[in-house]
Amino acid sequence: MPSPILIRPESPADVDAIADVTEAAFRDMELSLHTEPFIVLALRRAGALTISLVAELDGRVVGHIAFSPVALSDGTSRWHGLGPVSVLPAHQRNGIGSALIEEGLSRLRAMGARGCCLVGHPEYYGRFGFVNPPGLGHEGVPPEAFFALSFDGFMPQGTVTFHEGFRAGPPAEAGA
Repeated sequence: MPSPILIRPESPADVDAIADVTEAAFRDMELSLHTEPFIVLALRRAGALTISLVAELDGRVVGHIAFSPVALSDGTSRWHGLGPVSVLPAHQRNGIGSALIEEGLSRLRAMGARGCCLVGHPEYYGRFGFVNPPGLGHEGVPPEAFFALSFDGFMPQGTVTFHEGFRAGPPAEAGA
């Protein structure tokens, strides 16, 4: 019988494991700029992780999800961005990412968030209720890769700006 997955808030002891999981999850992804571990670190350092959950299996962190506040050009408040979501390659396609997303969305709703948005793979996020909303997007992102989920029935209009931590990259080389 497989061990159950434990979904819980990150702790300070998880920081290195989260970085390792995130790097491994995106290492071979062609569409990735491979900045995801730096994004999570920048969000954490900025105090911008609204929710940061880990998936633990047999005492080991095997997955992570981050949610952070977003700005909407129409002034709508209490919306958050989902991402990155990471699962170790050996544990992908076992429902861990889905469990992280479902738990994170549940926690967002419980804290009074009005909605959530993300940039992601078109074939994946619809199962969680996300849609490609007409009139709402993120600059430079094709409409089929931008998703939003309203918790209160109101869909904002305009442009979403993710936290500046999403511009993070690897530290500059010393002496460069």
